[in-house]
Amino acid sequence: MRFTETALSGAFIVDLEPAADERGFFARSWCTEEFRRHGLSGRVAQCNVSFNRKAGTFRGMHFQAPPYQEAKLVRCTCGAIYDVIVDLRRDSPTFGRHFGVVLSAENRRMLYVPEDFAHGFITLVDNTEVFYQMSEVYSAECSRSFRWDDPSLGIDFPIEIAVISERDRNSPYLAMIL
Repeated sequence: MRFTETALSGAFIVDLEPAADERGFFARSWCTEEFRRHGLSGRVAQCNVSFNRKAGTFRGMHFQAPPYQEAKLVRCTCGAIYDVIVDLRRDSPTFGRHFGVVLSAENRRMLYVPEDFAHGFITLVDNTEVFYQMSEVYSAECSRSFRWDDPSLGIDFPIEIAVISERDRNSPYLAMIL
């Protein structure tokens, strides 16, 4: 795997390094020791799949509050998403800044999202599936979200939101929850 740190310290794009032959290819998508060598959480406590029927489906901006903060490794296994993270670490020089990247079945990229970051995505095509590996189990009591269109963040999504949950539509602005 190739780890490329983003502009947000601790967040990485992870690319596969396929070994190819006439059958196709084989590549490692997880190695606890390799993640730890990059200073990342090597723990996987839960895995989830998100299937989204329509392009323009938005999910986010979600995060887990203490004591259930979670690191995530996100990969799009079918279709394509524009994935966005926001640094919520108050002591970070990039606090409140965001980073976005296209993850697709075609490019096979993954995004490592550190603890104390929010995460959200919009689907770019119909029938998109996203696979998550998380370092912590989900806790409904610690689940938080804020608005995707918060003017303080200035996130520019590449397409308009067509499908969104009531929870996400009615989330507060970031300043109201931090």
